[in-house]
Amino acid sequence: MSTYQWLVFILIIQLIHGLGTWKLYQKAGRKSWEAFVPVYNSIVLMKIINRPSWWTFLLFIPVINLIMFPVVWVETLRSFGKNTTLDTFLGIFTLGFYIYFVNYTQNVTHITDRSLVARTKTGDTVSSLLFAIIVATLVHTYVMQPFTIPSSSLEKSLLIGDFLFVSKFHYGPRTPMTTVAAPMVHDTIPFVKVKSYLYDDNNPESWKNKLQLPYFRFPGFQEIKNNDIVVFNWPRDTLFHMYLPADRRYSKPIDKKTNYVKRCVGIPGDSLQIKNGDVYINGKQLILPERAKPQYCYDLKFKSTIDAELMQQYDINEYNRVFSIDRSLWENNLVKDYLIKEKAKVVELSKDSTSATIIGAIDQEIYEKLKLRLSENFIQANLTAEKAEMLKKDSRIEQVSKYIKTNTEDGIYPDLTDGIPSKINNWNSDNFGPIYIPKAGQTVDLNLKSLPYYKIIITEYEGNKLKVVGNDIYVNDKIATKYTFAQNYYWMMGDNRNNSLDARYFGYTPENHIVGKPVFIWMSWDSNGKGLNKIRWDRMFTTVNGEGQPESYFKYFLVLLGLYFVGEYFWKKRKAKTNE
Repeated sequence: MSTYQWLVFILIIQLIHGLGTWKLYQKAGRKSWEAFVPVYNSIVLMKIINRPSWWTFLLFIPVINLIMFPVVWVETLRSFGKNTTLDTFLGIFTLGFYIYFVNYTQNVTHITDRSLVARTKTGDTVSSLLFAIIVATLVHTYVMQPFTIPSSSLEKSLLIGDFLFVSKFHYGPRTPMTTVAAPMVHDTIPFVKVKSYLYDDNNPESWKNKLQLPYFRFPGFQEIKNNDIVVFNWPRDTLFHMYLPADRRYSKPIDKKTNYVKRCVGIPGDSLQIKNGDVYINGKQLILPERAKPQYCYDLKFKSTIDAELMQQYDINEYNRVFSIDRSLWENNLVKDYLIKEKAKVVELSKDSTSATIIGAIDQEIYEKLKLRLSENFIQANLTAEKAEMLKKDSRIEQVSKYIKTNTEDGIYPDLTDGIPSKINNWNSDNFGPIYIPKAGQTVDLNLKSLPYYKIIITEYEGNKLKVVGNDIYVNDKIATKYTFAQNYYWMMGDNRNNSLDARYFGYTPENHIVGKPVFIWMSWDSNGKGLNKIRWDRMFTTVNGEGQPESYFKYFLVLLGLYFVGEYFWKKRKAKTNE
């Protein structure tokens, strides 16, 4: 819905309100026309129901207003003596239209000195709960949002089980685009696993989809910089819920797409290239901050058999087993196509005169059918450069070498994952680009060669019509040889470079998909730990960004908490003496 359409919609709502309340305004000693004036009518209504004027502000905040409307309906009815359980029920479940009935048919009297104290304990509890939900939703939407690291894409910089606070105000809080949604949840209501918002992904023209607000972001005090860790909405999200199997493709509003967290390695206007796993920005290698711990894929060969104790010692928890296959069988094209394209996306590591060493998602059926052999002394592990150097010096290790992909990788942007190597270029996740990161207002040449990189931007992210006729490109039914970007874009990558679904696969992240900046780890939970060691104490109350190694402020928090309780004790004791 455009801004104009929303203004018309708001005016219609104001008209509906005026028609249903003008007599009640009169009975409260106000003028009937005051019920029809946008915003002003809400301020007057707050006086009528004996509530503070700042409640008006809450009525115009998406999602929060869904909570406030039923409250105001009930408060209006009670201000005119309609305070039975039936009145409350009718006020809520008729979506406020019961007030029409009262306005036109009932001879009611305005209660000017109505008590605002709940008559029952249940009523008091409900009122307190509603206020808490409103405050929490405001904070969650515009100030700070909790976020849990769901995957290993940022290992060892951020760990699975890190609980973060994500700042909305660093880059500017984004107003909700989805107006009808459950508060403080994302795309799915917990436990019941149903969609948390009103939207029809089967019918783009549905009236439900017309309720979407235009994108708007308040000014922030920081711009996204190279190496910032950023939470954003996954641009290519088509899942009903991130943790539920995808039964079909789902179309989702921007602010209800799955929340992702990655490191922003490229900002608008940058030229980005990846060479042998290293990122280059504008021709210079990107230097990560000291506290970043990027992981790469290493071939790890033991002198004897795979040593579980050594792997625990070096915290090697992400690795793949390696298999051997008879060379004659591996070089059979039917077998190779079956393994690489259809079944397991197997990659060849090495081969000799008798066998080939391969790695991939090999299940028991393939293992038995092709008579594979599991390597007893060879794994492929994700390691930091620091750990790799330490392992090279360990007497139990024969070889440590960084694994770099050389073959064209299926599904690398802008190619689609279809089982066929890209015909656009020969890129893979270790060798990629160069690629330009679009900047708002910047113009690029548009031709058949450049179109694959910008097609999604032109159509999905910026809402234009695109058609190709022969060698001609039409944007909004006009021949286009150039294109000017309407917003900024970013390039997001995981620090766990060989185990990260990131921009190398889904491409650019639009500015309107940015959620916020992680600033603080308040809790870290290791599901593999035991007892109190399940809590990573050294990560509690640490900052995400900054110079040097992370430092825990948990002990300082405990000291402050102790001082608070001691101070409160003596304050209460002193107050009690004063009252004697």
